[in-house]
Amino acid sequence: MNSTLIQMTMLMACGAVWRMLMPGGLSAEQTRLVLTTVVYYLLLPSLVLDVLWTADIGLQSVQYTLLGMGSIAFSMLCIWVVGVLFKIDNRRLGALLLAVFPNVTYLGLPVLEQVFGGWARSVVIQMDLFAAAPFLFTFGIMVVQRYGDDAVNHNKPVWRYLNAPPFWAAAVAVLFNLNSLVAPDWLSGVLHKLSAAVVPLMLFSLWLALSWRAVTMRNIPYVLPVILVKMLLMPLFALFLTRYLTIEDHHKAAAVLDLAMPSMILGIVFCDRYRLDSGLYAMTVTVTTVLSLIALPFWYKVTIFSFDLP
Repeated sequence: MNSTLIQMTMLMACGAVWRMLMPGGLSAEQTRLVLTTVVYYLLLPSLVLDVLWTADIGLQSVQYTLLGMGSIAFSMLCIWVVGVLFKIDNRRLGALLLAVFPNVTYLGLPVLEQVFGGWARSVVIQMDLFAAAPFLFTFGIMVVQRYGDDAVNHNKPVWRYLNAPPFWAAAVAVLFNLNSLVAPDWLSGVLHKLSAAVVPLMLFSLWLALSWRAVTMRNIPYVLPVILVKMLLMPLFALFLTRYLTIEDHHKAAAVLDLAMPSMILGIVFCDRYRLDSGLYAMTVTVTTVLSLIALPFWYKVTIFSFDLP
């Protein structure tokens, strides 16, 4: 696990160096926009199609949905209780509620694939497309609409957020999978090559999106509850839920570790759109990502011990 995190950190450090040096005059924001657009519209859909086309889809997919949505809902409830007790204003509370959504793909995919092996890609993709993303684009959007302020997008139906390339790729892959269609060798080769670029570009782009300028003393009291809930209570609750699931133990371990990932970066887009506290959210992402270098090895050992894995 430590070796894996060192490799991940080195790739992310390349993004940090790019942010400082700006080769070719390209800023971190410009570079990140181009890379994440390519990943979102081409590489990630290719990965989804490649993985889900041959994945074991069935009852275990439903269990991933229950595990992911249940853990995120529990964490949001914890943050909401803290917000009510300490009377946190709506703009900050909305950002904190959004911050409990884990970075299941952009960081979870490279970490789990390196730690557990290629089979873990299926766990990550299903946790994202069957649990985290649908929950974010439905209940999550309703929450930020409640605590935010955006007259233009306020009445946009939440289901329209599911109209995205990864979801279309998932729908096609599941359709082909359930009908036992076999991909021709040339297509499998293309999908494999496109999929191989996802991990390094995700890690490189991740640090391009982080900035220590967002870290301020006044936000520390608001970030602490997210650190506690996101990096301790959520994976602990997920570990508890796995007792009632029938999926294999090594898949349970991968799913729990995926939910232990730091706050997702995508949330900054919703904070800007719905006028939540973007600075607070950016600080939460930065701090939880750095702390994950300590938290993830801990939860890896916990899951290995809990499921008695070699």
